[in-house]
Amino acid sequence: MDPRREQALVGLFVLVAAGVLIFTVFTLTGGFRGSAVSYRANFPFAGGLEPGATVRYAGGPKVGRVEQLRLNPKDPARIEITFSVQAGTPVKTDSVVKIMSLSPLGENHLEITPGSAQAGAAPSGSLLRSEPYVDFNAITGQLNALGPKVAELVSTLNDRASELKETVTRVNDLLNTRNRANLGASLGHVRGMLEEDRPRIKSSLEHVDTAAAKLSPLLDDFRKTVADAQQALQHADAMIGEDRPELRQALKELQRALVSAQSVTGQLDRTLDANSENVDELLENLRHTSENLKEFTDTIKSRPSSLLRSSAPKDPKP
Repeated sequence: MDPRREQALVGLFVLVAAGVLIFTVFTLTGGFRGSAVSYRANFPFAGGLEPGATVRYAGGPKVGRVEQLRLNPKDPARIEITFSVQAGTPVKTDSVVKIMSLSPLGENHLEITPGSAQAGAAPSGSLLRSEPYVDFNAITGQLNALGPKVAELVSTLNDRASELKETVTRVNDLLNTRNRANLGASLGHVRGMLEEDRPRIKSSLEHVDTAAAKLSPLLDDFRKTVADAQQALQHADAMIGEDRPELRQALKELQRALVSAQSVTGQLDRTLDANSENVDELLENLRHTSENLKEFTDTIKSRPSSLLRSSAPKDPKP
């Protein structure tokens, strides 16, 4: 091969390699992106970002790179990150900057969220709002801090499970075959007693119902007798006049007695539902009382003068 031709080929190869290298460098550094717009954001934790880290828009395309990281001169507890994006990227005044990764093991990158449609475009060099980065190690630390509490909760649950197991064991002991047989025998005995005494219970209830049916008309008759007695007393009071204080006193006492009789009647009504014992004897006594009161009322109606004399008047001699 001609030496000159060989030298020309070697020179051409070097030029091509240099061109490829320059193109690669410009591509990696963003030299072909044209003009770029810079923005700033502050973070309490940078998440390991370094200059040259990727900047993505809404989790999608790469739109820029991180240019610089430094401590915030006004607040050393925060890190100021300066980044640039391609011109025309719709960064709004209410856009939020986050530190994120595409996978748990992936590298962190800077994420710009779209702003609202009403917000205007953020000017170059402006400070954008940011959200704190949640480190995986911080989450692990919080989970480790919860470990003792979880262990305590598990221990408490184990204790409660042991108590529940003991309770179930006691219940099983109470409901063993022998106790179940005794309980079944007791229930059968009670059922037999009820079957045996059912006719007598039914007869007693029917007797109470019959007595109540008899007592109700008697009480009505007693109330009527009391009303007649009150009317007779009022009539006698009108006949006697107001010039006999002792008679008026006697009439007042009689009226109080009638009021007491009415109270007794009310008590009888209440007692009828609560107590069914000795009903026949009560009916008999009440019947005698009603007859005596009726007889007394008839006497007052026929001879009002009997209230004025201690004894019956003698028959006039012919």
